[in-house]
Amino acid sequence: MRMRPLGRTGIRVSPYCLGTMMFGQAGNPDRDDCARIVHRALDAGINFIDTADVYGPHGMSEEFVGAALAGRRDDVVLATKFTGPMGEDPNRRGGSRRWIVTAVEDSLRRLRTDHIDLYQVHHPDPHTDIEETLSALTDLVRAGKVRAIGTSNLPAAEIVEAQWTAERAGLQRFRTEQPTYSILNRGIEREVLPVCRHYGMGVLVWSPLSMGLLTGRYRKGAAVDNPRRMRWVPAHMTDERKLDAVEALLAVAAEAGLPLTHLAMAFAVAHPGVTSAIIGPRTLSHLDDLLAGAPVTLGDDVLDRIDDIVAPGTDLGPLDVAYVPPALEDPALRRRPVEDRRAA
Repeated sequence: MRMRPLGRTGIRVSPYCLGTMMFGQAGNPDRDDCARIVHRALDAGINFIDTADVYGPHGMSEEFVGAALAGRRDDVVLATKFTGPMGEDPNRRGGSRRWIVTAVEDSLRRLRTDHIDLYQVHHPDPHTDIEETLSALTDLVRAGKVRAIGTSNLPAAEIVEAQWTAERAGLQRFRTEQPTYSILNRGIEREVLPVCRHYGMGVLVWSPLSMGLLTGRYRKGAAVDNPRRMRWVPAHMTDERKLDAVEALLAVAAEAGLPLTHLAMAFAVAHPGVTSAIIGPRTLSHLDDLLAGAPVTLGDDVLDRIDDIVAPGTDLGPLDVAYVPPALEDPALRRRPVEDRRAA
């Protein structure tokens, strides 16, 4: 695979990144099989692996990855994430210095390495000042435990705030962002991707297959024969707008002589603001299918037809698992107290 620059870090990565959310009890509990997936990906030219402390769950994915990379660690740009809950204790999560200095040591131990190439804030933490988080991460970079820092799921305004804070306080700045992006969820084209390009940030996008809808296995009018998927993302899997788009995209893929998975992945990495697209195979066969589509490049005619089905900058509907800003979930954050609403 032709390597791409990860923003302005000087690091070069493959256009496909191996995501390991499916490693462990949440997906594939076979440690040896997960190791085979890692080795197959590396042998195919992927040099970028992304995981998180909460995957598996609770560190199991990191443990699987660490075991699989024995003897091959130096060949990999290794990324992981923190802020997710690692137990019932409310202080074992978030972006505080108190938690970061513990979380990084736990991840280093599970990954069997002395450094993390890209350490990412998994979700925004509205309860912690961004300068607190950046200060702790800066110390990790200076200590050599982390090479670069990044974010995931940050709105454009918070990306800008973090960049300004780092410059003002003389701290390490976030070098990457990890948002969701697929043909069905193109919202980041409006602000997030332009902001990241402005600041020279690399972008690794998650769910380019839209939580499975862009595999072609889920069709309009057919029951979803996947109880786990229906428990996890029920609204997403039954969204009529998305299912209508999938039917139209299947026709485009057929005319282009491509499986829908290959069309979807080629779309994700075609945007000049996208560095790498995360694939999350649960089995070797899933990985092999995606690797077979790595050479695919879409022409302007196909991209124009995709634009006609899902307009640029459009989300057909939110993902059930996507980050939602607190003000959209808590009515108290968007409504004045009753006494203040009364006209003077």
